[in-house]
Amino acid sequence: MVRKTTRKADRWKSKVWYQIVAPEMFGRAVIAETFADDPEKLIGRTINVTVAEMTNDFSKQNIKLKFKVTDVSGNTANTAFMGHRLANDYIASLIKRQTSRIDANFEVRTKDGYRMRIKPTCFTTHRAKTSQIEAIRKSAEELVQDRAIKLDFERLIEEVVQGKLSAKIYRSVKNIYPLRRVEILKTEMILPTTRQ
Repeated sequence: MVRKTTRKADRWKSKVWYQIVAPEMFGRAVIAETFADDPEKLIGRTINVTVAEMTNDFSKQNIKLKFKVTDVSGNTANTAFMGHRLANDYIASLIKRQTSRIDANFEVRTKDGYRMRIKPTCFTTHRAKTSQIEAIRKSAEELVQDRAIKLDFERLIEEVVQGKLSAKIYRSVKNIYPLRRVEILKTEMILPTTRQ
């Protein structure tokens, strides 16, 4: 029993605190701290954090960002952005009776060659016809593809997180059928990341 306790204590003593930091595009903010006895064990670990937790802007508490540890330098674990999603309870609060929710799912390639999937969702004021839903989805895809081609990866993610991309979709499709709201439900990186 004493031997077992000693081994456990030795393992505990060998552990080191590491700060897990967001990529440069998010200001290298510290998103978590963790204990590890071997920095290699951190690589590949994923961390989810809300934008509100990173920025203290509580209007962004429904946006959850996903990061993955890529390497460790000293006591700092560096990460790559893997995607984002909106909180399920927030999306549920936007769904109303006698209206249409129009989901879409596009694969895009950014100006600097990153491949990712973007999933916008549009909420109408009343129930739309099938032809209107298809027209909204097509218009949204054209706009998202156009923005991706024109912007590098960091700028595109910035537009998503700040709500600029959803605002652009709203303006481009509201003439097809009146909309209540447009959100980017989810983004995710397509791995391996390839660039042109």
